[in-house]
Amino acid sequence: MSAAYEQYLVPVVFRPFAEDLAARAAALRPRRILELAAGTGVLTSGLLAAAPAAEVTATDLNEAMVAFGSSRVPGAVWRTAPAQRLPFPDGGFDLVVCQFGVMFFPERVSAFTEVRRVLGPGARFLFNTWGPLSTHGFEVALQAGLERAFPADPPRFFPTVPHGYADPAVVAADLTAAGFTVEEEQELTLQGRAASTADLATGYLTGTPVRAAVEERGDGPAVRATVIDEMTSRLGPGPVSARMTAYVFRAAA
Repeated sequence: MSAAYEQYLVPVVFRPFAEDLAARAAALRPRRILELAAGTGVLTSGLLAAAPAAEVTATDLNEAMVAFGSSRVPGAVWRTAPAQRLPFPDGGFDLVVCQFGVMFFPERVSAFTEVRRVLGPGARFLFNTWGPLSTHGFEVALQAGLERAFPADPPRFFPTVPHGYADPAVVAADLTAAGFTVEEEQELTLQGRAASTADLATGYLTGTPVRAAVEERGDGPAVRATVIDEMTSRLGPGPVSARMTAYVFRAAA
């Protein structure tokens, strides 16, 4: 799953936002950076390039992602760690960053409180979240393909998880409840570009948790063919592009 995610989704969906987040991080001139939910390291490599004087520690809950990321981006220190129980001392970092990971935290206020614990006074928490599903052209087309393939019981991962924390007011309230002061909240729309809808479908169907849901429900090759057909009807055969909207938050400890 890590390899498919890295090959098909990272360049198209995640790298544009990683470049933005890395530039924002570097502008804060951090010395010690902690990254949460680092995945395969697309933001990690951006942080190392944008802030070469900083020490970067990258964490992820998924051991396979940590193994893949550490081999791809060896310049960071990699650790397997849940956001709710970070194995680091109080005040050990002056910046915590997270790209499209907070939506996966089961207890967000608890996780944000833990983030605040490992930050020094006045340090920053910088992260992004996806906007509503309707603002992500690729994933609108993907979800339509899944609903066509499984009209009675389509997988709901994308509407409920990646796009399930898409109200900025709720995010800001959770940060405040954890003791942060929200300094900046920005809506950001970038363009994603892929070689083909077939590549996108392969990435989404094999490189995300939708993979398990599809395998549980039926014939994988037939599902892939249906999803590709629906995505092609909406986006074209390729190369394809779509707008993707996220929210970027910066909060002070």
